[in-house]
Amino acid sequence: MAIRIYNQSQINEMRKAGQLVAKAHAMLREYVVAGAVLLELDQRVEQFLRDHGATPSFKGHGGFPASTCISVNDVVCHGIPDKSRLSNGDIVSIDIGACLDGWHGDSCVTYAVGKLDSQSAKLMKVTEEAMWRGIAQARAGKTIGDIGAAMQEYTESQGFSVVREYTGHGIGRKMHETPPDVFNFGEWGKGLKLRAGMTLTIEPIVNIGSARTRLLRDGWTAKTADGSRSAQFEHQLAITTGDPEILTKL
Repeated sequence: MAIRIYNQSQINEMRKAGQLVAKAHAMLREYVVAGAVLLELDQRVEQFLRDHGATPSFKGHGGFPASTCISVNDVVCHGIPDKSRLSNGDIVSIDIGACLDGWHGDSCVTYAVGKLDSQSAKLMKVTEEAMWRGIAQARAGKTIGDIGAAMQEYTESQGFSVVREYTGHGIGRKMHETPPDVFNFGEWGKGLKLRAGMTLTIEPIVNIGSARTRLLRDGWTAKTADGSRSAQFEHQLAITTGDPEILTKL
C-alpha cells in the first residue's frame, strides 16, 4: 500500500481534529483523581467530542467497545474502561482519538493520580522525554529507524525498556494508515525515509521492567508480562521540510 502524502490544506483540516483531542485532554485533566470511575472518564470524553461535532475514533474500530483506551499501572495499552476506580499513586494512560469532518486526531497522555513513588514518576518523565526525542528526528530525509533509535537509546540509558509489539502509525482520513509503522525501537539510518506531507503518530510505550507483554482474554488489554508499570505518551504530527508540525498540541 502506498504511503499517503497530504498537502498543507489537508494537514490544516487534520489539525482541527488534533486540536480537539488536545482540548479533550485539557478538559479531562481535573477529573483524573483518586476515586474517579474509568467508565465515567470515558463517557465524559465521548460527550465532549460529540458536543464539538466529532465522533470517537476508537469506538467500534476493529470492534473496540469504548471511546477511549484507559490503561492503569501495568496495563501497556488498549485498556477497556470499566467501573473500577483510580487510587492514589496510580498512573493512567488515556488515549483519545477524534474524527472531525472526516479527519482523525490521536494523542495519549499518562496522568499521575495523587502522589507517585519515585520510580513511577521517573517512568513518566522518561517516557515523555523519549517521545520528544523521537519527534526531534521526524524530519524529511530522516528515517523511521532514526525515530525509533532515538527513543530506544534514551529509554534504555535510563534503565527502562521499550515495548516492541505496539507502534505509532500513519493517520489521516483513516485512524490507522499503514505504512508507515512507527516503531519505538530501531537502528539509525534504517527503514522508510520520511517525506514532507507524511502524517503519523509517535507514541513510545515504556516499561519499568521487561519489554515483554501479554494479551488478556478480552483480545484488547495488553499488560506487562512481569507486572511492572508502563507509561505511554503520544503526539500526532506532520513531516515538513523543517521542524515537525505537531497537530495535537495546544
